[in-house]
Amino acid sequence: MISRDDLLHVGHTQKPYGIRGEIMILFRRAEYAGIDAEFYFLEIDGIPVPFAVEEFTYTTDVSARVKLEDVNDEKQASRYVNMKVLLPLEAVNEMHTQNEEWEFFVGYSIMDQHGEILGVIREVDNTTINVLFVVQNDETELLIPATEDFIVAVDEENKLLEMYLPEGLTDE
Repeated sequence: MISRDDLLHVGHTQKPYGIRGEIMILFRRAEYAGIDAEFYFLEIDGIPVPFAVEEFTYTTDVSARVKLEDVNDEKQASRYVNMKVLLPLEAVNEMHTQNEEWEFFVGYSIMDQHGEILGVIREVDNTTINVLFVVQNDETELLIPATEDFIVAVDEENKLLEMYLPEGLTDE
C-alpha cells in the first residue's frame, strides 16, 4: 500500500462531465496535467484511493476530462466532486527528469529533413503541455516540439540534432 507521504497533491476534481461518468480535473500546474498516469489517487475521507484512468482528454493546459474505471455514469461521478487528486512522487520526479533531459540539447543546431539548418536551440520551454525547443536563427525565433518522434539523429560531436519535421511547422 502506498503511503500518503509518497503522494503529491496535483489538483482536484470538479464537476461531472456528460453521462458516461467522466469528471473534470483541475491541475495545480500544467506540467502535472502532462504526466501520463495509469492511476490517479483521490483522497476520500483522508485516505488515498487509487482509480485506474480509462480515458484522458485535455480541455485546457491545466484541466482535463477524465474517465475513471468503474465510474460509469454522472451519478457515480458526482460522488467524487471536490476531492484532492494525488500522484505518486515517483511519477512527478520522472516527469521532471524527462524535462531536464531536453536541456541537454541547448546549444545544438537543428537540421531538418531537407538538410537546412533552422537555427540553434537557445532554451527549452516547458511551461506548456508540450515541451518546446526555442530555436534562434538570424531572422526569427522558432518553436519546435521537443519530441523523440521528430528526432532522426543526434550528432554530439558537432552539436547537431537532425529532425524530420511535419510540413508547415517551420513556415512563418
